[in-house]
Amino acid sequence: MAETMGKKSKHIFLFLRIAVVVCGIIWGILWLSKGQRWENLTRVFVQMNLLVFVVALVIFVIGQIIVGFRWWLLLRTQSIFIAFWAAVRLHFLGLFYNNFMPSSVGGDLIRAWYVTKHTDKRFQAALSVFVDRAIGLLSTLIIAAFFYMLFLRGRGAIIFSPKQDGPSSSIAEYKWFLFWGTIVAATAICGLLLHKRGRVILTNILSFIYMHSIRLVNRLKDAIVIYCSRPLIISVAFGLTVFLQIMTITGFWFLGVNLGIEASIKYYYVFFTLTWVLGAVPVSIGGAVVVEGLLAYLFIHFAGIEPEPALALALCQRIVWMLASLPGAAIHLIGAHLPGKTTKDFFIDSKTPIN
Repeated sequence: MAETMGKKSKHIFLFLRIAVVVCGIIWGILWLSKGQRWENLTRVFVQMNLLVFVVALVIFVIGQIIVGFRWWLLLRTQSIFIAFWAAVRLHFLGLFYNNFMPSSVGGDLIRAWYVTKHTDKRFQAALSVFVDRAIGLLSTLIIAAFFYMLFLRGRGAIIFSPKQDGPSSSIAEYKWFLFWGTIVAATAICGLLLHKRGRVILTNILSFIYMHSIRLVNRLKDAIVIYCSRPLIISVAFGLTVFLQIMTITGFWFLGVNLGIEASIKYYYVFFTLTWVLGAVPVSIGGAVVVEGLLAYLFIHFAGIEPEPALALALCQRIVWMLASLPGAAIHLIGAHLPGKTTKDFFIDSKTPIN
């Protein structure tokens, strides 16, 4: 019974994440339908140099290979010696699941599951996936904080002055959309609370979140104990993360310049890293809509960029992510994510059955 309710809670959580994406897409379509926004957005994409886009894509793919190398180092810390390219293939497989598959099973869990097929140290191998993610998120947050303190400290008071458009104007423009959205959400919650089965569902959702939070805390405790004994490897992992993220963001800066965005690269280092961290919160599928909306908002209201180029940059980032994830689909289809099996010679007239 408990297992059945757990599955229902996962399905509800997945439905809510999909609903966030659908609502975000509807909101974006409504926003673009006003004035000349569709035409302006199309014009931005038409003027884009495809060669610059390809360069940004290649830089991102190289960055993902470096992520695979970082994870490979963490595995070796636990004396788990899998091939370097096997780690890279598993990373791209997880990337594909993160960006394409509307599932309650994230790419990290896929990586954690399949890496255990490559070693007998299953717990340590699975733990390395979450340590790798924690290092990536923490490094990203540090980069965002560093560049904010270095370049943009105090900008908030200037940007949100009464002379410029700020959050209040955006809220006023879409007040009825927000109002009815709030009414629908409140009605749905009240309906669940009034119904006995609804209360059970909400209780299971909260229990699911609580249990997974406890498991995450326990995993972090284990990771601290295990990896703190190898400070050099952790330092190298942090250094690799900083390098690959600065490299990737610089690639997006070149793409932004090509799209006609006249903003200093310092905004990119803060805005991209900040949205990546917030996009890791599982409120939508692969951070879709959340990352794009927040990134466009930051460029519009903090860097003073026109809405259409800012949205085009956010969409280009999503397209780059999805294109770079496609090798993960091929890896899964041909079974390259599985450990190589020792092949045995056989003959057509052999009496031994072939399994």
